[in-house]
Amino acid sequence: MLNTFSSVRQYLKFDITRVIIDNIVFKLHYRWTFVILLVATLLITSRQYIGEHIQCISDAVIAPVINTFCFFTPTFTVVKHYNNTALKNGEIFSPGIGPFNQNEDKIKRHGYYQWVPFVLFFQALCFYVPHFLWKKWEGGRVKALVFGLRMVGLTKYLKNDSLRIGKLNIPSMAEADERIKDIRRTMIDRMRLNQSWGAHLVFAEVLNLVNLLLQITWTNRFLAGEFLTLGPKALHSRWVDEMNALDIVFPKVTKCKFFKFGASGSLQEHDTLCVMALNIMNEKIYVILWFWYAFLLIVTVLGLVWRLLTLFFYKNLTFTRWSLYWAKPGRVDENEISAVIDKCNFSNWMFLFFLRTNLSEFLFKKIIYHLASEFPDPDRDNDINAYRDRAPHYPDISGLDTTDSPLLHQRHPSTAPHQLPSTSGISTKQPV
Repeated sequence: MLNTFSSVRQYLKFDITRVIIDNIVFKLHYRWTFVILLVATLLITSRQYIGEHIQCISDAVIAPVINTFCFFTPTFTVVKHYNNTALKNGEIFSPGIGPFNQNEDKIKRHGYYQWVPFVLFFQALCFYVPHFLWKKWEGGRVKALVFGLRMVGLTKYLKNDSLRIGKLNIPSMAEADERIKDIRRTMIDRMRLNQSWGAHLVFAEVLNLVNLLLQITWTNRFLAGEFLTLGPKALHSRWVDEMNALDIVFPKVTKCKFFKFGASGSLQEHDTLCVMALNIMNEKIYVILWFWYAFLLIVTVLGLVWRLLTLFFYKNLTFTRWSLYWAKPGRVDENEISAVIDKCNFSNWMFLFFLRTNLSEFLFKKIIYHLASEFPDPDRDNDINAYRDRAPHYPDISGLDTTDSPLLHQRHPSTAPHQLPSTSGISTKQPV
């Protein structure tokens, strides 16, 4: 059994180095739904769980011939024998099975079972398409900036040496500082040039909803209009003493007609009875899919409501603080984050959101600090020393590293490094 499902294991692995470029709703589409449909396809195509897909009874035709013929030719049931009273009285032994007049009685043909594995596999690919498009549009920008920085909180103990544990790489403090510079420069460039990144994300999320609705509609047509009410009917049949509704949609026993020429050349008709072992698995798969699609539809709509909130309120400081906390718990200085989001459009805000999702609190605070220092407040002096005096809770700048200190020089272009005012913990010396 493990060998059967080995092909889907790669989609279920937990990788702490994986860079996050979407949300949990997106993952439900391209990962969980994709895997569910692949597993269903493997179950349908594997004979070790259900044996032969179809077994037909015929006295005059050899079994392999009649089985193959009736599998590739739609079988049928008789509508007038979907009778709960007749089934209880023993007049019929299975719903839809009994004598019929082909000129007068209405029959229901069942040919979908030939196409089930192909349809399930194609639907799995459809659920992966929005993710594929988003990855292409995103272009690996987030990964290029944050890859390898997941455990950057440990760099303070490494100083000048990096550490590699298996696939996990922990950069040194010097390497982390260089990466901070890259992220800062990239964010500044993005704020000037980027306009479509966020629009592509929103389009991909809307495409998830459109695809889900198309798959529900297509599945309903594939099952002759029975899929939309399949879940409630399955639950109802469990609690009432009536004919099982699933036996109508997925009959376990059907009828099949086989014609051949007799010894004298006349056409002979053989009425055969077929046991549809395949439908035992089909009914369970589609009942599970009904509940999964219902859950996925609700979550997807809620996800788009959240996206609308981000579109309208991304400039709001309180909303941004809670959003960043939702991305990853941790505190960010309000004055700094306010200075940054004032200069952001929606695409920049979303890029900042994914940076927070992938980075530790320690590193994200440093990035926000650097970005905030790039955007002066037109209503107030943005001198970093005055800013420190105005906000006593601001982190002590006595520990500024080589990444931070150049910003002081940029704020005081006419001031040499030895002329900076001294503060607690900072000793200034005249260079010899």
